[in-house]
Amino acid sequence: MTRRHGYGLLAAIVALIVAASAALYSVLASDDGTPEDSLAARHGRHDSAAPASTAVWVGAWAAAPAAAEPGTETTGMAGRSVRNVVHTSVAGTSARITLSNLYGQSPLTISHASVAVAAARGTGTDGTAAAAADTMRRLTFSGAPSVVVPPGGQVVSDAVRIAVPQNADVLVTTYSPTPSGPVTYHPRARQTSYVAQGDHTEDTTGTPYTERTPYWRYLTALDLLSDQADGTVVVLGDSITDGITSTVDANHRWTDVLAERLRVAVAADRDIPRYSVVNEGISGNEILTDGPGRPADNPSGLHRFSRDVLERTNAKVVVVDLGINDILRNRALPDPAKIVAGLRTLVRQAHARGLKVIGATLMPVGGHPGWTAAREAVRQQVNDAIRAGEVYDGVVDFDRALRDPYDPRRLREAYDSGDHLHPSDLGYRRMGEVFDLEDLWGAVQTGV
Repeated sequence: MTRRHGYGLLAAIVALIVAASAALYSVLASDDGTPEDSLAARHGRHDSAAPASTAVWVGAWAAAPAAAEPGTETTGMAGRSVRNVVHTSVAGTSARITLSNLYGQSPLTISHASVAVAAARGTGTDGTAAAAADTMRRLTFSGAPSVVVPPGGQVVSDAVRIAVPQNADVLVTTYSPTPSGPVTYHPRARQTSYVAQGDHTEDTTGTPYTERTPYWRYLTALDLLSDQADGTVVVLGDSITDGITSTVDANHRWTDVLAERLRVAVAADRDIPRYSVVNEGISGNEILTDGPGRPADNPSGLHRFSRDVLERTNAKVVVVDLGINDILRNRALPDPAKIVAGLRTLVRQAHARGLKVIGATLMPVGGHPGWTAAREAVRQQVNDAIRAGEVYDGVVDFDRALRDPYDPRRLREAYDSGDHLHPSDLGYRRMGEVFDLEDLWGAVQTGV
């Protein structure tokens, strides 16, 4: 080899080493083992042009078990099919459910269960008790068609393949052949469900379901395998979140509006998180105080937080709208510092699981029978702490959005259902619309 060729080869080797070193430096400088989307979020960048994620399990609907249903202490729902109608916040290709016997005093035998997409109204079917064609699926539990849920326990079904559209009603039906004692239920569903005599779990016509009910029974969650969402927003609240004065069967709760806005934003490829929304409101709920009974009817926010929030599938963000019942429902004037301390306890528990927490200011209740100037002062002190950033990671100011500009102690008339506490449909829509979707960014990515 000539000296000239030797120098040329040496130069080529040096150039190759320099190029490789530069590439390695570039990788090391940008990769600390964190997924690329997490790095972008850390630096305030959200790449909406990134490819959609693969399907993951998320919460598509949920309802907190609230109490033991009166009148069911002896027979439960023995010999009857319970067809719960629930509304999804995202679409999915597979489904699974959670059934609860939290308030039961004896084992609950479910011998047959099913899931189906509800037939659209106006198609000649018997309302939403009828199933859409070819969507009825039998559910199993650890491979078996029946399951026994122990008193105080819950069970999760096996996953079943079913195409569930977004913004759809889903029918979840259970049949119990034997008495099981008190029925675990959610009384303020604002959704009509159905009951039939006998086992009509897989009936698709809806004809046997002649009894209508305003309750959800046994069912506490519907999860979907979805490619429309990467996680779940869990909303913890009271009757305002429960949507107690919203139009029945219209899905006008403020959480429904929030879910609708997220669906529209994702479809438009907006730079916002791809999340589903589940509603864990219980009417009359307080942060600090349980209802009567053991287990307690209407357990406090502190006592149900782990069950209703931290255990929800793929939870990423928590929204808390609690506190007004602590102010209104107790005879003694509440201490605002204790209410704030209770809220901070919820936040600490969420942070320990890597969840971001957004909190709502407490809306005005002037004109309500429980209102007094002293209680108004407590509400203002709690709101001052929330607005000052002393409680939550982010704030949605429902108070400012819905109060009467001429009398801030009251709801604006158009937003008031008439009881001076709960919003009208227009008020619920305002709540969902004032929520800043950008605030959902920043949740710590955790495993399912």
